[in-house]
Amino acid sequence: MAGASVASKKAKGNAGRKVKDKWKAKEWYNVHAPKMFNEMTIGETPAADPELLMGRTAEVTVQDLTGDFAKMHIKLRFKITGVDGHEAKTSFMGHDLTSDYVRRLTRRKKTKTDHVVDVVTSDGYSLRIKTMSIAERRIQTSQEVGMRGMIKIALNDIAKETTLSGFVKAIISGELAKEVARACRVIIPIKRIEIRKTEVLKAGEAEPESILDVAAEEPVEEAASEEAAPEAEPEPEAPAEEPVEEAGEQAAE
Repeated sequence: MAGASVASKKAKGNAGRKVKDKWKAKEWYNVHAPKMFNEMTIGETPAADPELLMGRTAEVTVQDLTGDFAKMHIKLRFKITGVDGHEAKTSFMGHDLTSDYVRRLTRRKKTKTDHVVDVVTSDGYSLRIKTMSIAERRIQTSQEVGMRGMIKIALNDIAKETTLSGFVKAIISGELAKEVARACRVIIPIKRIEIRKTEVLKAGEAEPESILDVAAEEPVEEAASEEAAPEAEPEPEAPAEEPVEEAGEQAAE
């Protein structure tokens, strides 16, 4: 009986306590992409303490940043590295292709081979590049070994002459994959090569420049007052020019 009375007293004491709502203690922070993507807002995240935000990762597609529907299969990863007020700053950590996009590329009767290459950009960023090659027929072992070596040489040569911003821009546009595919043609006529994934292993010293094109606003010219502008003499009308016939379109190569 004594044990039951003690338990009832504890139950009454717990019932009288107010349960603290953890969500009310949290505040929302805006997460911004790095300078390479014009510090655009990519989302929001809650935290009770700004220090708890450090190291959190965010993932967005290129379509979310640029509106380009054709780039919806490219995912970008960012990590929170600093907080200023309610604004969280991030750094670029790498990219990845969506799983459904990879499945569409690797259908039946095609050979997929994966390659991993570590490179260093001209501004000191160490990257791990994972490529994926697609062939219409079976690749021999000797051809695969030769292709791996050619991919390694091509990526290292390009990285040494390119900053991280230029490297990421080439990945998003597809130009880097085309350059690597052209280099591999001396080994085997490969159908296509995709830069499947990148990881930043070590950051460089300088912050990468922006790779997003921003249209510059043209200055608006103020209208001159009628009193200040003297009346200009009318210029003689120029003779009408005959229409120029457009050249026919060149045949597609």
